Amino acid sequence: MNNMNMNRLSKSLLGITLSVSLFASVNLIAAPQSAHAASAASITAASTAVSGKANSVISTGKRYLGVRYNFGAQKGNTSSFDCSSFTQYVFGKNGINLPRSSKQQSQVGTFVPRNQLKPGDLVFFYSPIHHVGIYMGNGKVLHTYGKPGVTISDMNSGWWSKNYKTARRVIN
Repeated sequence: MNNMNMNRLSKSLLGITLSVSLFASVNLIAAPQSAHAASAASITAASTAVSGKANSVISTGKRYLGVRYNFGAQKGNTSSFDCSSFTQYVFGKNGINLPRSSKQQSQVGTFVPRNQLKPGDLVFFYSPIHHVGIYMGNGKVLHTYGKPGVTISDMNSGWWSKNYKTARRVIN
């Protein structure tokens, strides 16, 4: 097939896909909802709100990638952070108040098993706890420490995996 025919085929498939999606959406909206369907719709709406808040928290945090680490950084300071001042600031910008220390933060919200982590969950390291980060999904954590400052790490390998302690969900 030449490029022109491939382009036509791609456009046709895109048009068909969009048409089917639109048709399905209209039918879902127009169809009467049973009690079960209404319940599923409200669960989906709640899930979307949670993921929207989590995305906002992560997006806010990513704005500070590379900002230097400073143990004991002052609350509200954005020229440097320590791990818990970072999470406190980022969540605070999204309407969620957290206590100042990682140990205190590990006691708010609800416990989340490691295999049920969702983006926006607080993840804690060391024993006793003295490091916190924001779970981003796919094993990634947004946090700050040492030389890299605010960074993204893979918590499913190496040091971060071995020293993972617990997680808390503070986004309702």
